[in-house]
Amino acid sequence: MLCTKCPQFIGRMETLIPTINRLQEVFLTVGAEVVQLPQIVVVGSQSSGKSSVLESLVGRDFLPRGSGIVTRRPLVLQLVHVAPLEERLKIENGNGVKQNAQISYPGVKAEEWGTFLHCKNQIFTDFQEIRREIETETDRSSGENKGISPEPIYLKIFSPKVLNLTLVDLPGITKVPVGDQPEDIEAQVQEMILSFISNPNSLILAVSPANSDLATSDALKLAREVDPDGRRTLLVVSKLDLMDAGTDALEVLLGRVIPVRLGIIGVVNRSQHDINTQKSLEDSTRDEQAFLQRHYPSLASRAGSRYLAKTLSRLLMHHIRDCLPELKTRVTVLSAQYQARLHSYGQPVEDHSATLLQIVTKFASDYCNTIEGTARHIQTSELCGGARICYIFHETFGRTLQSIDPLGGLTELDILTAIRNATGPRPALFVPEVSFELLVKRQIKRLEEPSLRCVELVHEELQRIIQHCSSFSTQELLRFPKLHDSIVEVVTGLLRKRLPITNEMVHNLVAIELAYINTKHPDFTDAAQVSASVNSQQAEALDGGKRWKNEKTGEEKTLAPGFSSPSKGQAINLLDTAVPVSRKLSAREQRDCEVIQRLIKCYFLIVRKSIQDSVPKTVMHFLVNFVKEHLQSELVGQLYKQPLLQELLIESQDTAQQRTEVAQMLEALKKANNIISEIRETHLW
Repeated sequence: MLCTKCPQFIGRMETLIPTINRLQEVFLTVGAEVVQLPQIVVVGSQSSGKSSVLESLVGRDFLPRGSGIVTRRPLVLQLVHVAPLEERLKIENGNGVKQNAQISYPGVKAEEWGTFLHCKNQIFTDFQEIRREIETETDRSSGENKGISPEPIYLKIFSPKVLNLTLVDLPGITKVPVGDQPEDIEAQVQEMILSFISNPNSLILAVSPANSDLATSDALKLAREVDPDGRRTLLVVSKLDLMDAGTDALEVLLGRVIPVRLGIIGVVNRSQHDINTQKSLEDSTRDEQAFLQRHYPSLASRAGSRYLAKTLSRLLMHHIRDCLPELKTRVTVLSAQYQARLHSYGQPVEDHSATLLQIVTKFASDYCNTIEGTARHIQTSELCGGARICYIFHETFGRTLQSIDPLGGLTELDILTAIRNATGPRPALFVPEVSFELLVKRQIKRLEEPSLRCVELVHEELQRIIQHCSSFSTQELLRFPKLHDSIVEVVTGLLRKRLPITNEMVHNLVAIELAYINTKHPDFTDAAQVSASVNSQQAEALDGGKRWKNEKTGEEKTLAPGFSSPSKGQAINLLDTAVPVSRKLSAREQRDCEVIQRLIKCYFLIVRKSIQDSVPKTVMHFLVNFVKEHLQSELVGQLYKQPLLQELLIESQDTAQQRTEVAQMLEALKKANNIISEIRETHLW
């Protein structure tokens, strides 16, 4: 480990700021800064002296001047220390020796110069031209009437008089809108400032004039919002020479009014008279030191523009050193993420036939795996695929059949009517078999509707699997919208063709049960046994004759008015007599009804059990398994046609653009990783 005061350590520390500048340039090439880089953000109210502070750090006049809000766009300023022109010329001629890996910048014959990111390969040696370019670029984006814009201007200044620094000059905090500024200009400016200083890797340079109350400083107020502990904030008290007579800022500079952890530095700005008379910054710096020696002799060595530049450079270097490990980790993680994203977009299509077959095969495989439950992407929020089909068979369909009452919708009057209709004009001595068949078929018919509904639910689930596979399993399919739509159309068409066939087979299952009532079924109870059981339950203690008379008497007493004997002298049309809705049944009628009910219930349960077992098998065979077996061949047959290949494999514009952007970002991250790796970690942390 090197000593922190030895030249080797200091030399390596001085390379940190140029390293961050290189990283910033790398990310700017892709139009995004996904990594929050260390930088110094200058914050202050309007006319607080921010521009004068920045110009004193550079040593040249280059920022726009005027009344009201002048800085209307963020200015990212990179200061790069270079060797004097004479030394650089010697290095180019081979007579000089490079110090600290200095770059000679061949072709630049100026002592100081600047470059803009938006003016590629253009070098500005006249700082008045730099000012005009800033004004022109600001007007281009923000308008000519005091409008503001969050789009930064990137300026790099090379000079042997500056220290390596990266600063961001932001619009001054304003209260009242002027010109084209919106009514919420104050909120917009504050939001812009917060977007920069909320970066945890940034240092906050808060500028507050000495002739105003520090407790009301807007710059410190915003800094406290994002940096309550003050670990990233440095306060600059400007305009020390403009304080009222008899007052000074000594208590403020010593941190006794409002303490700031990184320190408080006082500076003297150039007056408007100095600017109008074009007083040089060198003369202003000498006058500043003389003022500090006269009024603040105890703080003169720790105040002024020169001390501010050294302090900012030192703070930024140490801050970069502290941020580098996390920065390196962040770049590594992002590289892995963008590599995965680039892989998900796939490569541009070269062999259309192979690509189409690969996608179709993968989709068919994912579709079948989703049904089988072996897919890679298994949902945890809800049932899908084969699991949902199983639920439909055994929960939805099974419970629906179980809830059907074997005698539902069948009244005793219906049973008696069926018995009488089956006997014709002759009174029945026994329960006719025809009435049983008529009634049991009516009940069996009720099983058809839930069976067809089961087919419909499975068909809907097979449709949902298409979207599931498109969204989760076959990411590459999303690259080709036309191919995706065509696959969905083919699978939907296949399901649509199989649906009526399956419905017909399920309908036939019920029709088969209705075609032949098998009263010799092993599980069906013999009618004689049922009749004997009912008779035994209705046995009474009365003898046969009394029971017969009681039945006869009861029938006469309970006979409905429509069937009573007509009174003498009254003509009644028997065909117009209403059929009684309800009446008391005789013992024989009760016996016949109960026998029929028991037989219907017994046979219905046999058929229901058969339907509950055969419908899922039918659906699986004619719909689910058929689709699984023929899906791939159907897709290949419909889509693998030479005239369609080019059309189907046209990528969406979003996919192609995103692949390009991700590839560029990945390349930028690789460059950033290489830049960071050039720093020898053992000497820095």
